[in-house]
Amino acid sequence: MHQILATFKDRIAAASADAPLCLRGGGSKHWYGQAPRGEVLATGAYRGILAYEPTELVITARCGTPLAEIEAALAERDQMLAFEPPHFGAGATVGGMLAGGLSGPRRQAVGALRDFVLGAVLMDGHGEILRFGGQVMKNVAGYDVSRLLAGSLGTLGLILETSLKVLPKPLCEASLRLELDQATALRALNDWGGQPLPISASAWRDGALLIRLSGARAAVQAARREIGGESLADGAAVWRGLREQDDDFFAPGAPLWRFSLPSAAPILPLAGAQLIEWGGAQRWLRSDAGDAANTATMRAAAAALGGHATLFRGGAKDAGVFHPLAPAVAAIHRNLKQAFDPAGVFNPGRMYQGL
Repeated sequence: MHQILATFKDRIAAASADAPLCLRGGGSKHWYGQAPRGEVLATGAYRGILAYEPTELVITARCGTPLAEIEAALAERDQMLAFEPPHFGAGATVGGMLAGGLSGPRRQAVGALRDFVLGAVLMDGHGEILRFGGQVMKNVAGYDVSRLLAGSLGTLGLILETSLKVLPKPLCEASLRLELDQATALRALNDWGGQPLPISASAWRDGALLIRLSGARAAVQAARREIGGESLADGAAVWRGLREQDDDFFAPGAPLWRFSLPSAAPILPLAGAQLIEWGGAQRWLRSDAGDAANTATMRAAAAALGGHATLFRGGAKDAGVFHPLAPAVAAIHRNLKQAFDPAGVFNPGRMYQGL
């Protein structure tokens, strides 16, 4: 493993702004963000679970470790990555998972990926190895750089290792289906969100609201009586399809937009098929709108509702994939990029032009 780290360092030393590096684990999310640039630096060889202590609810692994391997080790002890990270392919790695920063259906109940990051090891633009955070859940000293790496798309450095908080699998789960229009579904989701109901996932589309309940058997049964609806026999497959975007809604075709909004925001006033997750906070839109003018329309609609819009998959990326940053936030991003990657060799422009 030391030889692999030496190779990483040599590759970084040889790179430059004119000959940058494209950091890549399994390549399952290469389409996410702006188009990758630079010579591929593959991380898959730097793999392996370094520590796993079920009683402490912490697992530490190298960046190239397959995500499936992590989940299999946790499943043996009836534990899980509670934020349900999408794989989007058999080659998904834990480093790519952290860099992508994406969370699945359970995010509405337990929090996002970044909330489960306890520590990370990073190789910066000088080839130096930097350690942030730790392997304990009470690590709160200083600025939490390890969580900053979540969703950074490899623009700050080469993630070498990460420590993650894990949780026990729920004792009981049940999935329900209710026939509701979008407005009624949004009201119901927000009403239920203020009650002590064990809702771990939700999804609305085409006049149907799907709910997943997770927890103690008595709590799940009581919630089923409270919410009503009909039981879903294939609930696990439904939620996996939403997590991995194998569901028919995500089939190739029109560009896919992701809106992050307050859960109580009204219906998006935009044409196209919609799917709602996370209690109303995540809205997906399939729309043929893809040029710069239509992109501006999407982002204006999101901003008017107090959120932001991302061109998640497909479409023209010329106007930018991610919602433009406010000037003060953009300055923070530039300062962080300068601090960790002064020569601009890591995944340049993957998030925003100039970063």
